[in-house]
Amino acid sequence: MESLPELPRVVQLPDGRYIYADPASIVPAQQTGPQIVHQHIHQAPPDRTVQRIALGSGVGAGAVAAGVYFGPLLVGVLTAIAANLALLAFLAVALTWGAVNVVRSVGGTDGAAAARNVRKARRR
Repeated sequence: MESLPELPRVVQLPDGRYIYADPASIVPAQQTGPQIVHQHIHQAPPDRTVQRIALGSGVGAGAVAAGVYFGPLLVGVLTAIAANLALLAFLAVALTWGAVNVVRSVGGTDGAAAARNVRKARRR
């Protein structure tokens, strides 16, 4: 293994380019101006209103934990209830449509004749 050549290292130059070189052979560039520090300030997302109110009013960590835990849980429960109600409404519409079609088909002239035949059959 000692007879193998050393692998070249990838080094990033100050101008952003990458080269294969030995890091010790590169002369570091001198800083001419002040160092620029990029600082990212992140704000809370807009759906954290309950937590912000709880923290701002001094309620404490319990209210924050409740808002974090029960908020999405409440949304999930309401979504499930809405889905169930939508399914029940669809079933009601479908069953009503079927019943109306059956009544219309039986209620025509054939339906009237069938009703007379049933009445006559009961009288006998």
